Amino acid sequence: MRLSVQLGIASTLPACTGPLSTLDPSGPAGASIATLWWVMLTGASVLFVLVITLFLLVIWRPGWGAGVSPGRWLVLGGLVLPGIVLIPLVAYALIAGESLLPSPGHTPPRIEAVARQWTWTFHYPDHGGVETRNVLHMPAGTPIDILVSSQDVIHAFWIPRFAGKIDAVPGHVNRLRIQADRPGRYAGQCNEFCGLGHAGMRFDVVVDRPEEFSAALARAAAAEGSEKK
Repeated sequence: MRLSVQLGIASTLPACTGPLSTLDPSGPAGASIATLWWVMLTGASVLFVLVITLFLLVIWRPGWGAGVSPGRWLVLGGLVLPGIVLIPLVAYALIAGESLLPSPGHTPPRIEAVARQWTWTFHYPDHGGVETRNVLHMPAGTPIDILVSSQDVIHAFWIPRFAGKIDAVPGHVNRLRIQADRPGRYAGQCNEFCGLGHAGMRFDVVVDRPEEFSAALARAAAAEGSEKK
């Protein structure tokens, strides 16, 4: 039995890392989401242990709790017990969710992410309007506003290690503020079923050092233009 548990844990741990893992964050928003997940898991585990403890007491000690009226069991077991765990979890989730919203009064650099079956095109209005396809370039350590839209059906923009997802809706622009902590290569994808090619609608995210970002973007845009020719 112990070996089976150990093997089960070992088989699930690799899923906590990797290019599409929300539990291996690389930005402040991603870290907040990962922390929220761990807090929710802890709360759910506590609630599970409390319920299983009551269940085992009933099995191992027949007649235990017989002196408590059914109405009191409903109140204590159905309202008070879950409320002790769930109310703090809901409060924490609301606070964490509020912290993910873009703060007013500060306008960071913008990148436009335009979805179309089954590619992503990224425009950089603050860098002469150059564009890249299926490769998003951004500087490290700098908040970036991603302006997400679609040219056909509903898609969803998602970089799991940076932030939560946001829908790409035709005729509408949604804003997602993200920040990458360190340079590197990451992965993003469409997270809304958008047709037969949905599974392949992925993109790379290249995070450059701030002082190297403009040059790296210029090289990528030039290479993009050469491929179109």
